[in-house]
Amino acid sequence: MTTIGAIADDLTGATDLAIVLTAAGFRTAVVPGEAVSGGLPPAADGTDAVVVALKSRTAPPAEAVAGSLAALSALRAHGCDRILFKYCSTFDSTPGGNIGPVADALLDALGAPWTVVAPAFPANGRTVYRGHLFVGDDPLDESPMRDHPLTPMRDSSLPRLLAPQVRGGAGAVGLLPLPAVTAGPAALRAALDGQAAAGARHVVVDAVCDADLVTLVEATADLPLLTGGSAVAQGLEGPHAAAEAAIPAAGDGPRVVLSGSASQATRAQVRTGAAAGRGIRLDPAALRRDPAGTHRAVAEEALACSPADGPVVVYATGDDGDLSGPEAAPLFEEALGAVARLLVERGVRRLVVAGGETSGAVVAALGVRGLVVGPRLDPGVAWARAERGPGEEPLGLVLKSGNFGGADLFVRAWDAAPDGAR
Repeated sequence: MTTIGAIADDLTGATDLAIVLTAAGFRTAVVPGEAVSGGLPPAADGTDAVVVALKSRTAPPAEAVAGSLAALSALRAHGCDRILFKYCSTFDSTPGGNIGPVADALLDALGAPWTVVAPAFPANGRTVYRGHLFVGDDPLDESPMRDHPLTPMRDSSLPRLLAPQVRGGAGAVGLLPLPAVTAGPAALRAALDGQAAAGARHVVVDAVCDADLVTLVEATADLPLLTGGSAVAQGLEGPHAAAEAAIPAAGDGPRVVLSGSASQATRAQVRTGAAAGRGIRLDPAALRRDPAGTHRAVAEEALACSPADGPVVVYATGDDGDLSGPEAAPLFEEALGAVARLLVERGVRRLVVAGGETSGAVVAALGVRGLVVGPRLDPGVAWARAERGPGEEPLGLVLKSGNFGGADLFVRAWDAAPDGAR
């Protein structure tokens, strides 16, 4: 019976969480939000955990809340008795949401008085100290996230970021610093109860290492709702040994990467991948002038390559000077989804996709109904087997958050699951 239900605000975050849950011993399925109308699809059957992948990070708050509540309803109907609300470990949001409004709505729907706020992901350099979020050695507002084109993060204080997003403002946001965590689960729970008694509905909890998150999960074992980054799930214990799913053979087609992310980490991956193979930059002017023709031309250029040519990186943003602004983002998402569909129609069975919005567009274009985790590449990054409709062959996909993965990810991803090995 499925016991863990999760709601993620984008697809790469959902797969990131599924990787952690799988490693913790949960048979986990990821299902797109549009597939839960009327209940969860067959991909969720026989699992221990289900992650519903929404596209709500930058949606209007009312839309994000509605989608999250619909996902919650489907998960509870499926038997899930503990809910995780997963958002990015860099707390990507705007002054109005969507983290706060969704968390408030989920608390109300579950009849829960309070929850914790724990975006830390120490393995990827995201830590929280004295309520401030760090990316590596830099406070969030001094990291590359400061100038993100869609969700620029200009403050590192999680309580200050959250206060204008939640009902009750600053009075509804609490903070427990690191000494409260290192004192152990019982002491942490007492401190959490004290914060709740003082009126806090959302308690920010420091975490600088994985052990801190394990302590947090132990201290909150009875809470119906946890919120945070995917790393918080590593404190959970599933009923099985971790197991990776097999992914489809790559065959003789090109090794194509579809990148719509503007993050600094992905730009480095684009440069490295293109240098090792071939780079195809999307031209916004051509996409506006003749979208269908440009999609076909890009797909044909990629299909002309072979595995021996190295990765073929189709990208929207490479060097810093390539930024096209947020108004071009929907154009790139549509293009990368269309190119993915054209490639799969011509026999490509594995794709690497970078960026949460891009991943959502590609999954929608390919009609993916569910994903199960395969070979792991980096913290928060893995191959997955993508199940589609009846009679359609499954695909191998990497759906990567823009901020995750080493600079050489696009080069070595293809060797992590060679044909015949998985």
